[in-house]
Order: sequence, then structure tokens, then C-alpha cells
Amino acid sequence: MNTLEENVTRGADQLQPQHHDESGLSPLVSVSIMTPPIPSVPSKVFDEPINPGEFPDDMHPPENFAMVCPYIYRSGMPKKRNYPFLKKLKLKSILTLILEEYPQQNQIFLSHNGIRLFQFGVAGNKEPFADIPEDVMCEALVTLMDRRNHPILIHCNKGKHRTGCLVGCLRKLQEWSNTSIFDEYRRYSAPKSRSMDQQFIELFDVRPVLHKIDYCHLPDWPTISDIAPFVKRHCIEQSRDNNGEDEADTSR
Repeated sequence: MNTLEENVTRGADQLQPQHHDESGLSPLVSVSIMTPPIPSVPSKVFDEPINPGEFPDDMHPPENFAMVCPYIYRSGMPKKRNYPFLKKLKLKSILTLILEEYPQQNQIFLSHNGIRLFQFGVAGNKEPFADIPEDVMCEALVTLMDRRNHPILIHCNKGKHRTGCLVGCLRKLQEWSNTSIFDEYRRYSAPKSRSMDQQFIELFDVRPVLHKIDYCHLPDWPTISDIAPFVKRHCIEQSRDNNGEDEADTSR
């Protein structure tokens, strides 16, 4: 049994509820989804992911741009000069981690190109009080794990810390070692890497994500594809057990 299977089996009955405010969200969080109107340029699904190195020199990628894995990219906040480059990626979605209202000119660009916006705004890990809520990170990962949202771009303001935390947690789902995850995090967050970010990634519990993702639309990643049938079966069995307990309580 591999690591993810052990996590699901060992922890399925031990998941603790998150503390929420009256809105149902953790503090310092902004979550919204913007679905564009009928696009003037329809998005497309491609058989092969785009290689950023193939673009002409006059196209400018956003700050800290890179491919995370097929159909998932990362960067800092896109600016107007980056639009021609982003068009070549044929994005279906953008996932932003900023708390502020999304820039108006970027919203117009998304609308004109049929790109859906997922906003999971978080404050980032900053001592002594602010930290990233795990429940919001979980929802962001569920969005990334749905291939219907691909190709997708992840970004915050600089593409360093909050983006690095989300990518680091994604790497845990892909079963990377902590050493490899932290090496990647530091490569993009330099020269101001945050120890709290790395601690957050190390302690992040992937089990709630495994229970929420849509297994019918998983990306074609071997480590995830191998675990999917087990987790799906386990979740179904768990649901049946819970329903059985509810019926027993009703009959008493």
C-alpha cells in the first residue's frame, strides 16, 4: 500500500472540522468564481501541452512564469504586455490567490478570451499572525485536480510565496519528496524564502483533498491515477457506513 493509500485508510475517520466564521470560510479569505459570458474567442482543448520555450522573443511571459506539469502553469500577476503570450497558452482557467479585487483590465481580457477565473484569496504566511487557511488551499487543489479546468494558470502577485505553497501542496499529491518540494519552492521564492511556507507545506494534510476531488475528471498523472480507484472505493464505502449509522439512529 503506498503513502496516499495509507493516509486515506489511517486518517479517514480522524479528519477534524475547520473553524469557520459565519460565512463558512476561514478568516482573511476571499473566494469567488467568475464565469465569463459567451466568449469572443472560444477556448480549445489540446492534445499536447504548450512548451513556453517555443514562443517568439517579442512575446513576454509574466514574472516568474513556468510550467508546473502538463496543462498547469504558474506565474506572478499577468500584465497587459503578457496578454499575447497568455493567448498562446489557450488557457481555460486562471486561479488567483490574491485577496484584492481582480484588476479590471485582466477581467476584460478573461472575458474576451473565454477564460474562467477562480479566486481563492489568502493573506499568505506572515509572522506573527497571518497564515494560509488549509480549507481554502484544499478547495484550490480540488480545482487544479479537475482536468476540465485545464489548461490553467496559477498566480499571486509575484508568483513566489502563495503560489509556491499551492504548488508545494500539489507536489505532495504527486508524491514528491519534501527535499524536492522545498528545492522547487526556494527556486521561485528566492531571495526571500519563508520558513513558515515550507512548514505549511510539510504539515499540509492531503486527505481532505482526496475525499473531495472528482475522480471522473482527474488529470492523467500516474501517481494520482494509480490511487484513484482505491480512494473512490474507500469514499463510497465510508459514505455507505455513515448512511447505515444514520438509519440505525433513526430506527431507535
